Amino acid sequence: MKLTKGDEVVVIAGKDKGKKGTISRVIHPDRVIVDGINIAKKHQKPTKATMQGGIIDKEMPIHVSNVAIADPKTGAPSRIGYRFEPDGSKVRVSRKSGADVPRKPGADK
Repeated sequence: MKLTKGDEVVVIAGKDKGKKGTISRVIHPDRVIVDGINIAKKHQKPTKATMQGGIIDKEMPIHVSNVAIADPKTGAPSRIGYRFEPDGSKVRVSRKSGADVPRKPGADK
């Protein structure tokens, strides 16, 4: 999967089409949780950790085929490619504009 935690993505299909958000969690092999996207109502029972029960809003997973990386220059949805630097390092590249897509710190967790 080419998407990682901390990537800015655009939803390209589904009820939240066109919305932008940041990936907060990657669920392998093919799902991601995006901040503020795909919100569902969940009935929460009171527990010792959460004394109050009720109906809460929860971000549900979305399939990776329904999101695309936001182009760093324009913000439009784009695909990701790779380029190898002369020192041997691998860099993610936006297919639409050719700009480098930086990895966020802590993205490999």
